[in-house]
Amino acid sequence: MSVLPGLRTCLRAKSPRAGASAALKKIGIFGGSFNPVHLGHLILAQDALERFGLEKVIFIPCAQPPHKSCADMAAPEHRLAMLKLALKDDARMVASALEMERGGVSYTIDTLRRLKELDPEAQYYFIIGGDSLIELHTWKEIDELLGLCEVITLRRPGLQALPAADSLQLKAPWPEKLLSNVFTGHLVDISSTDIRRRVRSDRSIRYFVPFGVEMYIVNQELYRSGEK
Repeated sequence: MSVLPGLRTCLRAKSPRAGASAALKKIGIFGGSFNPVHLGHLILAQDALERFGLEKVIFIPCAQPPHKSCADMAAPEHRLAMLKLALKDDARMVASALEMERGGVSYTIDTLRRLKELDPEAQYYFIIGGDSLIELHTWKEIDELLGLCEVITLRRPGLQALPAADSLQLKAPWPEKLLSNVFTGHLVDISSTDIRRRVRSDRSIRYFVPFGVEMYIVNQELYRSGEK
């Protein structure tokens, strides 16, 4: 069954009554492989909610990432199930299968166009990590993408200084605008890659992922094969 009706409900929640003058809904979009989702993802979303006054953050796991290998990628249904377990107790965060239902390589521009169709009045904030900021110029149809949303960047561990505006290789006014939306949150150095390695090496992943996600990985025997 399609999840789009549920996504429409999420986007249209808290719509202003007729004739009312209200600010646009501020919706965070957090894309990624989430292979698996971990506490660092949740803390990043929490920081973005507070820093930018977002009403919700929608986690959108990709079907097939354009810039990553699909080796060692859990099946879409597993990654979505783990996200739902991780987010089930926080009404401000929801998971969407929008890109998984579309299938194929997941490009952010296609997702933002679809979200704008579903709710043209929402103001979207696309959340990225600092390592993605310097790669934005390589993203598909980046100029249109930047016109459809605000891109907000979390500075991650190891990223000490902000890049120079000209190093972003984007047309004005985007470099200055992007750099003004960089924020420092709680820098939690957890990676999905490390979690998968720990599983293969029979090491604990407790305190790296929510308990429900840990149990799901154990019960479904995910990430047991591959390089240690």
